[in-house]
Amino acid sequence: MDKTKELQEYILELKKKRNAIILAHNYQRGEVQDIADVIGDSLLLAQKAAKTDCEIIVFCGVHFMAETAAIFSPEKIVLIPDKEAGCSLASMISVDSLCKWKSEHPGAIVVCYVNSSAEVKAESDYCCTSSNAHKVINAIPEDREILFIPDQYLGQYLKNLTGRNIHIWPGYCHAHHKITTESVVRKINEHPEAEFVMHPECGCLTHCMKFADKILSTEGIVKYVKESPNKSFIIGTEVGILDRIKRVAPEKEVHPVTEEAYCEFMKLNTLEKIAWSLEDLEYRVTVPEDIAKKARVPIQRMLEIV
Repeated sequence: MDKTKELQEYILELKKKRNAIILAHNYQRGEVQDIADVIGDSLLLAQKAAKTDCEIIVFCGVHFMAETAAIFSPEKIVLIPDKEAGCSLASMISVDSLCKWKSEHPGAIVVCYVNSSAEVKAESDYCCTSSNAHKVINAIPEDREILFIPDQYLGQYLKNLTGRNIHIWPGYCHAHHKITTESVVRKINEHPEAEFVMHPECGCLTHCMKFADKILSTEGIVKYVKESPNKSFIIGTEVGILDRIKRVAPEKEVHPVTEEAYCEFMKLNTLEKIAWSLEDLEYRVTVPEDIAKKARVPIQRMLEIV
């Protein structure tokens, strides 16, 4: 038995001993996805965390995702295998900068992408994901001014899609920012038979929407590729999703727009660190109840809409 397999089996034994559940985001390493109980996007994983009977949740993703799980499940132990697994997009807006922006737009509604800290969520009116953001926007009265945080590309996509009065915070995901118009055009020319499916966080979104067969969330991309009759796809999102697609649709041919669309923060979670996390119950992610209470409001409003 190779070392990876041995470690995976050890983790599964520890998981059972600890009464733990392992949740893995779509962008996690393939060997991490192999031992996960649930693989999905951040909202799905947080919902699964809230419903589990397990006492311990090992969240293989980035910090804001583990925070969201802790907000949903304050009575459970939520662990992240590497405390340095942050998010470049979430770090692009702070509570202070949001409060200042709100003061410049009195009466505006703040719609917060789930890729944000608990503190930022607590100062927002609605939360959203890439799969439900247009529904959230459409549920807000048409005469209300909207502040969208923190992703500028998703925000611009929603502004174009809905025609609403949306002010957009200039944040972005560093991995999706590396998906350029040039790399999209090059890949389409290399694989003219393939469908091009992209995530709305892509830095080239405005210029490449016209090339896309579908613009979807991570879960939407996985579902579409699995169910589409086409056999070949160009995928415009973080490259970790290719492992998930190959898992659910091994007969499909998938090509990343670029291998540079790589999130090193997501990849900080390794099998070794997951084992250490279960052994030592580290690193625990908690959200102060006063912040968690406020952050649940925009999340609950989102869930009621979708």
